[in-house]
Amino acid sequence: MAFTLELTPAHHELVRRAHTFAEEVIRPAAAKYDQLQECPWDIVDAAAREGFYSPLFYADMIADPSGLSLPLYLEEIFWGCAGIGLTLVLPALALSALNQAGTPEQLAKWAPEMFGEPGDIKLAALAVSEPQGGSDVANLQTRAVRDGDDWVLNGTKIWIGNGGIADVTIVNAVVDPELGTKGQAMFLVPKGTPGMDQVRRLDKLGHRASHTAELSFVDCRIPGDQLLGGADKLEHKLEKARRGEGRSAALGTFEQTRPMVAAMALGVARAAFEYACDYASRREAFGGPVIENQGVAFPLVDIAAEIDAARLLCWRASWMAANGVPFHLGEGSMSKLKASEVAVRAAEQAVQVCGGWGYVSDLPVEKWYRDAKLYTIFEGTSEIQRMVIGRTLATEASQTPQHHQLPGDHGGLSRKFGHGSLARARAGEVFMKLAQKAPDRLLELGGRLASPGR
Repeated sequence: MAFTLELTPAHHELVRRAHTFAEEVIRPAAAKYDQLQECPWDIVDAAAREGFYSPLFYADMIADPSGLSLPLYLEEIFWGCAGIGLTLVLPALALSALNQAGTPEQLAKWAPEMFGEPGDIKLAALAVSEPQGGSDVANLQTRAVRDGDDWVLNGTKIWIGNGGIADVTIVNAVVDPELGTKGQAMFLVPKGTPGMDQVRRLDKLGHRASHTAELSFVDCRIPGDQLLGGADKLEHKLEKARRGEGRSAALGTFEQTRPMVAAMALGVARAAFEYACDYASRREAFGGPVIENQGVAFPLVDIAAEIDAARLLCWRASWMAANGVPFHLGEGSMSKLKASEVAVRAAEQAVQVCGGWGYVSDLPVEKWYRDAKLYTIFEGTSEIQRMVIGRTLATEASQTPQHHQLPGDHGGLSRKFGHGSLARARAGEVFMKLAQKAPDRLLELGGRLASPGR
């Protein structure tokens, strides 16, 4: 499918429904759950009743060939509240890993266990990060050792959204240390499995409505059918890795989810930006609204442009992911890098515009300021995103302009007779020569035909 910025009626309806839910259900509860630092079970249940919380909902959005359904939805939900939004979305990250690495049978069995249904809500978690590794997926220490038909997990995971309260946790572990990221596998660990324990719930700066924990695995025994993809697929993958082929399942998941994180950051950026503009329009000082002062208006102008630029990067990366277009220059990382950093700048500027009121909890901008910072850290820090993009520069950036690498129709009549073609240029030259001898009325008609469209 060709990349287009034209939204379908279904897209517009999705945005309307998501924005209404964010405005009427999420925002009124945002401050409460930010203070309580508790999972917003009632909001999750309400989302399920609205059709926003189920594996089929996310599968349907991911299946959109335009790639735009998911970022459109996420921007609106996170405009409501980043912490509540993250609680709603975390099972989708685990679902993405299950979909990518699991078998169809595993997907059918475990996807419903990750979401539940209205009145019986369930949660899922994706456990990758570790205390010593952070964004360095190659430095994981959690080990999975085969024991008969089972596997035994030992290690520690941290920064795990829904960790300890999830009904299903997908755990990334090393099965062959010599193969680095290619020697890893993912395991399905149901809630209550002996050996998996919540060490502590983390007290965070922002996203406080999202439960985040440290988990430990001590001789945690996992049945063989809970290895994502199964034993035969894992052995095949390890053999390819020993030949220098293949890829990491965790890294593949991150490639797909980075545009999703970019859309989340855009929701926070837009919330802060809109509030700052509205406040600056209403707040009067020195004889008029403060937005009439260039010192206030110009930074907001820059943020407006940066939000739009980041959104376009996000939409392009989402379209590429949906259509299987390779990220030659780290386009997924580009989208997350720019969206996360503009979210921080937008929230900081909102605090600045509101002055002392922006620094206290009377206004929501201090919460957005706390929430925004996470996006430059999780799912790969800004430094990691720059490393991912930087590694492509020597081999890819000098080949052709980036947009020339995108797919398209490279043949057909338009190649020879389309806009900008040599044939059209020659025809134009002939027309100009004829025009010098043509009557005025005929010349006027020809001019209208040759004029660029308006």
